[in-house]
Amino acid sequence: MLSVQRTSRRCFYFHCLIGLFTVALAGDPYIFYDWTVSYMTTSPLGVKQQVIGIEGQFPGPILNVTTNWNVVVNVKNNLKEPFLLTWNGIQQRKNSWQDGVSGTNCPIPAGWNWTYQFQVKDQIGSFFYFPSLNFQRAAGGYGGIIINNRDVIPLPFGTPDGDITLLISDWYIKSHDKLRKHVEDGVGLGVPDGVLFNGLGPYRYDESLVPNGISYEIINVEPGKTYRFRVHNVGISTSLNFRIQNHNLLLVETEGSYTVQQNYANMDIHVGQSFSFLVTMDQNATSDYYIVASSRFVNSSPSARATGVAILHYSNSQGPASGPLPDPPNDFDSYFSMNQARSIRWNVSAGAARPNPQGSFKYGDITVTEVFVILNRPAELINGKWRTTLNGISYLAPATPLKLAQQFNILGVYKLDFPNRLMNRPPKGDTSIINGTYKGFFEIIFQNNDSSVQNYHMDGYAFFVVGMDYGVWTENSRSTYNKWDGVARSTTQVFPGAWTAILVYLDNAGIWNLRAENLDSWYLGQEVYVSVVNPEIEDDTEIPLPGNTIYCGLLSSLQKLRMSEFLSSNGEYIYEAQDQAQRFKFSGAQSVAKPSRTVLVALFIAMLGAFLG
Repeated sequence: MLSVQRTSRRCFYFHCLIGLFTVALAGDPYIFYDWTVSYMTTSPLGVKQQVIGIEGQFPGPILNVTTNWNVVVNVKNNLKEPFLLTWNGIQQRKNSWQDGVSGTNCPIPAGWNWTYQFQVKDQIGSFFYFPSLNFQRAAGGYGGIIINNRDVIPLPFGTPDGDITLLISDWYIKSHDKLRKHVEDGVGLGVPDGVLFNGLGPYRYDESLVPNGISYEIINVEPGKTYRFRVHNVGISTSLNFRIQNHNLLLVETEGSYTVQQNYANMDIHVGQSFSFLVTMDQNATSDYYIVASSRFVNSSPSARATGVAILHYSNSQGPASGPLPDPPNDFDSYFSMNQARSIRWNVSAGAARPNPQGSFKYGDITVTEVFVILNRPAELINGKWRTTLNGISYLAPATPLKLAQQFNILGVYKLDFPNRLMNRPPKGDTSIINGTYKGFFEIIFQNNDSSVQNYHMDGYAFFVVGMDYGVWTENSRSTYNKWDGVARSTTQVFPGAWTAILVYLDNAGIWNLRAENLDSWYLGQEVYVSVVNPEIEDDTEIPLPGNTIYCGLLSSLQKLRMSEFLSSNGEYIYEAQDQAQRFKFSGAQSVAKPSRTVLVALFIAMLGAFLG
């Protein structure tokens, strides 16, 4: 009897322990990456040049996660200049500390490392990361991001037989340093030297245009199967038209929003944009097929325009691709691309990151609290330097990031006075930002007075693209808005001599970058930050200052203090101490999150042994 009672008690304790262990380990999973950023030598267009690789890869690794996972990325900067990664389209809910732009983070100095830790909260879809400083995106350093649905949220289409990421980009043989200097001197980027597919040059579709010996991308597929192609324009200035010879592109998602499913023969993908297509391998495979990304809206002869070509290879293909490339849209039909963009609609009946349909948030019924008409202008001389402006202001990045200045109440770093409209005054350089009301509803109209397509991105949010047209926006233009199923995304194009209107609900506290994705425009000052503060319960709406924060500018002394404390207790050489300090101090997220579960497992085993011994 005593033995039975002891056994029952042990079983009771065992089940309790299992329950406690399960609760302790419950919550959203963590995934860990260690990335070293360094220079590489490669020849994407047949000429050796220096690029930026991650973990020895160009492009970098794909970050493949699932909704609500916690992502920990330890980045070691082996470049000769400061570095930051930003995560295009990742909303960083309540956590602008991890956004990786100059207004939120001090750069990672050469030879140091820093650990990003963020949660892909309530998001699904296709995104990418890239370097945000010093024109480095022109040298690479980018890679794809996939956020998968949780198992409890079904896809609004059949599960694809495969998932393929294509990073398409305009490409220049000049180094990013030289391109940056050209832009500073008022020299345009000019026509790109080529277009890359996943860091590789074009297939030799025309011997007179493509030199021999260039490596090209091959996508291997099986006949009859359907694949999800995630296509990102990670270039610096050129809109690209994407198409696959003899295959339809069924659009299903863009930047985290499932779309109404429509077939397209081709798709204009502008700088910074991401799309998902389902492509069925329904051809007879008498040969391979061309995958093409060709430049759009470029002032040059058709033969000189940059074109990227990859190969779609069926397993039963009977020969190489041949013949002319599939035709692009007519470049003189200015309305084609705009009408195509207008045709993209939100799938309001599909669940995305949450079980409720996407369209349950009826943005058309919300009262707008503030309107901004943001006018861009081509580069012009301001105080002797070439600068670009938004509403007459060219953003000047302070040495102290805005977010740190706000955290430490440092006055004079920035002004909350960005104008709603172009002011009647000469253009100027300033650190002027938007004071966004928490849970306010902004209407932003981008008016493009430049001669090229401009693209705008907002960190921290997905906004609703509700209208675009040629001409000058007026109050009457609102009658053309789509107030029901305008797609929610983070990057939108604005055609030359035209406007685009977006609506954004400011429910994500933090300081968020609103920028031109065209790298030359952004680098010369076309950006502004939006400060969104909850004045009542700020502590509950933002994640606190990370313990691994790098300090710079007016707060540099805090970094030196941290270093001296480490040196006094360690006494190693200064360079080694700095490097180890970064590993110790700035990799805290990884060293805390991972062992915690190890400790729990060890504790569980020890307790289990005590109970059953």
